[in-house]
Amino acid sequence: MKQDMIVILDLGSHENTVLARAIRALGVYSEIYPHDITVEELKALPNVKGIIINGGPNNVIDGVAIDVNPEIYSIGIPVMAAGHDKALCEVRLGEFANDMEAIKEAVKPFVFDTCKAEANWNMTNFVNDQIELVRRQVGDRKVLLALSGGVDSSVVAALLLKAIGDKLVCVHVNHGLMRKGESEDVVEVFKNQLNANLIYKDVTDRFLDKLAGIADPEEKRKIIGGEFIRVFEEEARKLDGIDFLAQGTIYPDIVESGTKTAKMVKSHHNVGGLPEDLKFELVEPLRQLFKDEVRACGLELGLPYEMVFRQPFPGPGLGVRCLGAITRDRLEAVREADAILREEFQKAGLDKKVWQYFTVVPDFKSVGVRDNARSFDWPVIIRAVNTVDAMTATIEPVDWPILMKITDRILKEVKNVNRVCYDMSPKPNATIEWE
Repeated sequence: MKQDMIVILDLGSHENTVLARAIRALGVYSEIYPHDITVEELKALPNVKGIIINGGPNNVIDGVAIDVNPEIYSIGIPVMAAGHDKALCEVRLGEFANDMEAIKEAVKPFVFDTCKAEANWNMTNFVNDQIELVRRQVGDRKVLLALSGGVDSSVVAALLLKAIGDKLVCVHVNHGLMRKGESEDVVEVFKNQLNANLIYKDVTDRFLDKLAGIADPEEKRKIIGGEFIRVFEEEARKLDGIDFLAQGTIYPDIVESGTKTAKMVKSHHNVGGLPEDLKFELVEPLRQLFKDEVRACGLELGLPYEMVFRQPFPGPGLGVRCLGAITRDRLEAVREADAILREEFQKAGLDKKVWQYFTVVPDFKSVGVRDNARSFDWPVIIRAVNTVDAMTATIEPVDWPILMKITDRILKEVKNVNRVCYDMSPKPNATIEWE
């Protein structure tokens, strides 16, 4: 069953993803496209019932004001116009300040009354469509999946197992940048419990050698992403008939990696880090979903609640939490501090309340005191945020006694650390990760 779609044309707005999520919350599928999409490209999209041209402060590129192709207004698809400025037909959403309910009410008449769209966007339909699309794309060939054990790759694994069964080959790469006990958990759950065809590769030294001395976060992400692909290529050569690489790319990854009117926030390892000579065709069944929708998809597929709602972990792993050039001792400090934080959050029940929490260790030291002597060690920074779609985030106000206990444990149990700080910065202006 194909879902009706409302197309959002990005004319420089900051609110595109909020608008898309609001329309999806009404039960109608929505996607964001660049302002200069051609009439032919629009007509080629499936089941487009309406177009919303969403203007904003980024509608000037290289000193020139941008506009959509005027032919769009005459192709027989309703275009949403707001008020006096019909030349741009902008929907100005800033006044709603990300109020999802207010935005839903603002666009509801256009979506249902004008466009006659049907509210048929739901996870059952999405899963059935993706299973059909994957089967059509893959046929009798095999797919190699990068299985990190995080939410996105776990949901991809479950969907592909339903779609193609034993034609899925999962590879878990321990690049030395995993959380404490993470690789062991992946092997236990997927190989021992779910009987997935899992290949486990420990390439810690290979990754850390490649990353030695590299401080720029974008370069680190691209090295990690590129090296991942190389490992998969090597594993694929050992197998017969591997033509596809599956990835847990989701919609915020694509949006944050930059569009024509939205500057890049950061490149994601599964978007901007792919080498140009990639030998596989990509299978990315979640690339249309926001993070909350990925979790809903996981539940629809029958994955355990605990797996679906585990906190996110970035593809580059602790590599973007060991700030600057990665060293093994500082990486170990990040890993041990993170384990303490997760343990104490679980004891306090915060693991079910807080969307994402982790530690960061920057590449600088400060003077402190340890064992009645001067020390010169690193700080540990704690980050705990709440969000729905990873596009904006607020800070969790952790109770003081809990923070004090975590601080005490980190200072006593983690080597080469003499300070603990709590990051109070929301997104925006900060991003969720530090790199």
